[in-house]
Amino acid sequence: MDEKRNSFKGSLGFVLAAAGSAVGLGNIWRFPYLAAKDGGGLFLVVYLVLAVTFGFTLLVAEVAIGRKTKQSPLTAYGKLNKKWKWLGAAACLVPMIIMPYYTAIGGWVLKYLVAYLTGDGMEAARDGYFTEFITSDVEPIVMLVIFLALVAVIVFGGVNKGIENSSKVIMPILLVLVLGIAVYSIFLNNTDEAGIHRTGLEGFKVYVVPSLEGVGVREFITVVMDAMGQLFFSISVAMGIMVAYGSYVKDDANMVKSVNQIEIFDTAVAFLAGVMIIPAVYVFLGKEGMSGGPSLMFVSLPKVFAAMGKVGNLIGALFFAMVLFAALTSAVSVMEAVVSSFMDAFKLPRIKATAIETAIALVVGIVVCLGYNGLYFELKLPTGSVGQILDIMDYASNNVLMPIVAIATCILVGWVLKPKTVIDEATKNGEKMGRKGLFIVMIRYVAPILLFFLFLKSIGLLDWIADLIEAKFGIRIL
Repeated sequence: MDEKRNSFKGSLGFVLAAAGSAVGLGNIWRFPYLAAKDGGGLFLVVYLVLAVTFGFTLLVAEVAIGRKTKQSPLTAYGKLNKKWKWLGAAACLVPMIIMPYYTAIGGWVLKYLVAYLTGDGMEAARDGYFTEFITSDVEPIVMLVIFLALVAVIVFGGVNKGIENSSKVIMPILLVLVLGIAVYSIFLNNTDEAGIHRTGLEGFKVYVVPSLEGVGVREFITVVMDAMGQLFFSISVAMGIMVAYGSYVKDDANMVKSVNQIEIFDTAVAFLAGVMIIPAVYVFLGKEGMSGGPSLMFVSLPKVFAAMGKVGNLIGALFFAMVLFAALTSAVSVMEAVVSSFMDAFKLPRIKATAIETAIALVVGIVVCLGYNGLYFELKLPTGSVGQILDIMDYASNNVLMPIVAIATCILVGWVLKPKTVIDEATKNGEKMGRKGLFIVMIRYVAPILLFFLFLKSIGLLDWIADLIEAKFGIRIL
């Protein structure tokens, strides 16, 4: 079976597909929001340090596991060690949970793209537009179906004709759009009704210049935890994707070089996402205009485009086209992690495996859409926020399962298989691994500890423990 397995034709295909997986909705709305919230340049510096240490470690480990086993996440871990089959199931469960709600959000992006393409951008900026759309009965489901169909067609095409070829077309277009909008954003300027004049360059400085104002130990730890949590999205680790894509990398490919290129590409686009959004929002809405989650993309930015005048409709169309491309490449990778798992575990042909996952995503995705009308309820999450069905699924996958998968991967590679297993796979063709010592220290000691703290924070225990110690002993540790 291993000999018949499809593979990327070249390293470029793998790098673009992996980068396309990372450049998704989370990167575009989450990275700028966190940067604005966590002191601009301070967040960027912390993020960059973590990317070349923590991110590199997990990325190399997962790609090596995929290439060594030639298996998808559901079966790869069990092939390395039979006692660790459960980790494969957990790693496969993450994309299965993510796919339905990601498809629903992809439908939202499609709705806004259609609005701007039809010259309806001013209406999209109206208060209540977003809420009226997601709470309607039919339209969100129609948009979900169209988006899911686009994703399924690409995955149906397979590794070469589907994923690799689409990435080679979509990613260069996406990069051009990101660069173009980023440059345009920097040169914006506006005087508001109060007579306050702001420029995009000032907004850019807010983004890149580190601010230590009000940053104590507790706040700095929050910045580190935020940056580390963002890295899961930025390099697509702990969700089975890089194991699946790694299984399609040829044995004679330079894996270390490819991983380095993915790091550079991902970090550059994550940074540019902030350049696109923060200066523009700052110019028209000020610092207070930044907010997290869907409201940034679907509420704040349409108001920014509306404030630009006639050109705003064009910029809005280009922006949401770029976001749609980003959502597509990410959704393709999420679906492929599940489809490849079905193929390897149950010996299913690609068409059947894709059809099954598409059906699952469709049914659960419709439930997610109905979560804003017929099935609406509110549940307080351990993070303190109040969520609906989509938020609960997002919390379960991102805050609970992904840290568990990452911690378990560190233990498996660092202590059970030993780091040499990954290092040997990465350098099997005589390549040099420049950060070999760093990889060993990170995978065995630093990464598991950081991930454990991230997990405690994600489930609300870290702050609870800190508050308890302060109340009992008067010692403030965070």
